Amino acid sequence: MSWFKWSNIRLILMFALMVFLYSFTSMRNEKRKLVKSEVVFVDNSSPFIKQETVNKLLIENKTNAQSIRKDKLDLNQLEKSINSNPMIEKSEVFVSIDGVLKAMVKQKTPIARVFNDESSFYIDYQGNIMPLSDEFTARVPIISGDINNINKDDFNKLLRFIWLDDFLKKNIIGIQISPVGSLKMQNRNFNYEILFGKAINIERKFQNYKAFYQKTSVDSTLSRYKRINLTFTQQVVCTK
Repeated sequence: MSWFKWSNIRLILMFALMVFLYSFTSMRNEKRKLVKSEVVFVDNSSPFIKQETVNKLLIENKTNAQSIRKDKLDLNQLEKSINSNPMIEKSEVFVSIDGVLKAMVKQKTPIARVFNDESSFYIDYQGNIMPLSDEFTARVPIISGDINNINKDDFNKLLRFIWLDDFLKKNIIGIQISPVGSLKMQNRNFNYEILFGKAINIERKFQNYKAFYQKTSVDSTLSRYKRINLTFTQQVVCTK
């Protein structure tokens, strides 16, 4: 019976009080309203969508975040709402300790722009369609011709290869798709066209082109050519 000492009873009462106070504080905290909302773009590229537009999705078109109670928030649903925007690749929504509703947003990365008879749109890094933006125009290669005539996976691989290569990213400004799926490219600084063929052996063909470009740039003969044929992976065939 020594267990029922006053010191033990006091410890039990203190523990119960702490649990009560914690629960009470947590309940009050959940019922508190937010201080504000904040949208942060995690990449350094120019915004294709206004922060105000994302913020409206974040606060579900309410007047402001201060009218929202913490216990009424569905963070998963807010992320789904933001991610449904065609300019957004993914987002993370959370509430900070000081009551700020924050959205960390990653935009889609356009790597090419398609022009066809019906409309114009971007192709993003994942190979998906991305609409044009009223806020910013990306400086990416222009795609013309029938994009349905080419293998999508191979073509996306080619576009990503160009995007990730500093030289090609600056040099290749246009890609035309023929009815049989062959590619013809335009470069930024010279008038010649590049016959690439099918979107296969991509790395080898571009290695050949970069080696040829470097050599002819040194002896100043590059401007003499009208056509650079990369179709044959073992050699570069040029026409003056």
